[in-house]
Amino acid sequence: MGKYLIQITPDKIVMSTQIITPEDLTALKKELLDAFEQLLIKYRTTNTESLQGMRTKQVRKILDCSNGKLQLLRIQGKLRCKKIGGTLYYNKTDVESLLSNA
Repeated sequence: MGKYLIQITPDKIVMSTQIITPEDLTALKKELLDAFEQLLIKYRTTNTESLQGMRTKQVRKILDCSNGKLQLLRIQGKLRCKKIGGTLYYNKTDVESLLSNA
């Protein structure tokens, strides 16, 4: 990508400006678009998996417990959750496990 013109003398190295061709810009554009596409795919997959969980209100209703009890279960590692935009999403399998053990 681009070409450098370098002059080397015993006391200094001088590098002139880089020459950028339209082909270089097209290649950069393609690289950036590919990188953004990969990030979007990763973001969508991560968010979709995260949102498969249950919100605090749903979990409290199912387990018939308080916010403090949910916090205790999180601290003890019995109930995993992810916080997305200020909202906690609890792992469904952990909630089901707690129900079956109760």
